Amino acid sequence: MKKLSLTVVKIGGNIIDDEDRLEVFLAGFAALPGARILVHGGGKIATQLAEQLHVPQQILDGRRITDSETLRIAVMVYGGLVNKQIVAQLHALGCTALGVCGADGDLIRAHKRRHPSIDYGWVGDVDAVNTALLDRWIGQGLTPVVAPLSHDGAGQLLNTNADTIAQEIAQALSMAFSVNLIFGFEKSGVLLDIHDEKSRIPVLDAEKYRQLKSQQLITGGMIPKLDNAFAALRKGVSRVVIGQAEHLQALMEGKNGTLIALNG
Repeated sequence: MKKLSLTVVKIGGNIIDDEDRLEVFLAGFAALPGARILVHGGGKIATQLAEQLHVPQQILDGRRITDSETLRIAVMVYGGLVNKQIVAQLHALGCTALGVCGADGDLIRAHKRRHPSIDYGWVGDVDAVNTALLDRWIGQGLTPVVAPLSHDGAGQLLNTNADTIAQEIAQALSMAFSVNLIFGFEKSGVLLDIHDEKSRIPVLDAEKYRQLKSQQLITGGMIPKLDNAFAALRKGVSRVVIGQAEHLQALMEGKNGTLIALNG
């Protein structure tokens, strides 16, 4: 039996912060055919609020170290302001959205990150996704809008990288659906020169990624994004694309962005 198609899209803070770009993206997302799930970040807004509240922030390899005060900010921004604004805008576009985080309905279980030398604070690494609940929502015609927060099952919320949330959801649902995973952000794709949009890499395979990372041509927040992209392909996701969020239809059709491939 042919699997039904599902599109999982992740967007980050630079799109969320720009009202015009977000409006264009959400119109494209609402127009997508078939089942879909939206995962959002909101890092820039969280960083701005942290500065206003004089809460120091640390970012390591594109991942936020999360102390107790930073976690409170993440919950307020990701699970509150950003999530509900997106949900309201999607309803205005005729898309029946359901705003949730990983604690809602026991959607995403995680554990506090363990590292031999770095204490990431209240950062979660995903253990399980409640696929039955997502499948039920999708079957009811709902579009889940997921904030990047998880929980440990013992009452503790955890800040979890939004790219990771999108990847974990995509691969968990790949048994039941043919999943397209799209990482939408402000650039045209993975760039050899971050300042030159014309340096977009049309197709990036695992070997080329290792080379570019060792040459420090790929750094910062792009590293977890690509790590998650390759992990998704290895675990059953049909297709992964990284590119400009406003060009969602072109990304779906393979006319833009960077296609991620395991082999060249």
